[in-house]
Amino acid sequence: MKSISTFAVVVVSMIGLGGNATLAQSYPDKPIRFIVPFSVGGGANIIARIIAQKMSDDFRQQVVVDNRGGSGGIIGTKMAVEAEPDGYSIALGLPATITVAPSLFKKLPYDPIKDLVPVGMVGTSAYILSVHPSMPVKTVKDLIWLAKARPGEINYASSAVGAGNHLAAELFKSLTKTNMVHIPYKGGGAALVAVLSGEVQVIFGSKLTVIRQIKAGKIRGLGVTSASRAPEMPNLPTIAEAGVPGYEVDVWFGVFVPKGTPQGIITTLNREIVKIMNDDDIRTKLANRGFEVRTSTPESFAKMIQSEAVKWAQVVKESGAKVD
Repeated sequence: MKSISTFAVVVVSMIGLGGNATLAQSYPDKPIRFIVPFSVGGGANIIARIIAQKMSDDFRQQVVVDNRGGSGGIIGTKMAVEAEPDGYSIALGLPATITVAPSLFKKLPYDPIKDLVPVGMVGTSAYILSVHPSMPVKTVKDLIWLAKARPGEINYASSAVGAGNHLAAELFKSLTKTNMVHIPYKGGGAALVAVLSGEVQVIFGSKLTVIRQIKAGKIRGLGVTSASRAPEMPNLPTIAEAGVPGYEVDVWFGVFVPKGTPQGIITTLNREIVKIMNDDDIRTKLANRGFEVRTSTPESFAKMIQSEAVKWAQVVKESGAKVD
């Protein structure tokens, strides 16, 4: 009886493996939904649409970008967590929604690290501390001086409460002991428009969206949040070297699927993402916008996320930032 039971287990296991293999081989055979937990107009949307277009061409299946902004990325990310784990719902993840959210939000309706599976990293970018041209500041130190001289009178825009550029600004305030007022908008595009119009004076804007505005003279860049200068704007200092030692905020972008998605499908998606991001035309297009392509295996991406979560938990704790 024991041998029969063992044989049955082996057969069932083989059937299961065969089913997964067949599923992976036929994938995808219908349209894929690419969930972006932010509204149209921001850096995340730009990245997702570039990936989706090329993926549609390669898979010969429509890949539809589904922008679900709101609550600092919670609405869209929750939708991804609750989606059927069949490979037909994928999501774009950023530090704000994956590694920062668990520490920043007191009542998060899911655990992004446990409930989502990393498919692969696609690259990194940063924010640029920028101001409306009417602001009487030319450097980071000028802004710090003015913010201290006029506490609570300078406003800064963000794409949402709890978004990455919100936390980037709060970290800046914490390290510089300044008091600027947070004005959240419904997405990065709306936040940038508010600064362009002069409605708000300051923004930590995504490099993907503000570089062109800076070069056009519509806003003034003061410093980049990354550890090194932006190759596209080599004369723009990092915020750390411009007067805020220890300041550093990088933004990575990656693709995720719901927990339970078959490994074969994850492997197929990872292979496709690596192919897309290493396409010369796409690399050039993204580099011109201040985006550095960086791909990974699902395993190495998962390890990076674990270490990032620890890092941001400490940053959130030290900054005192919390969202109910």
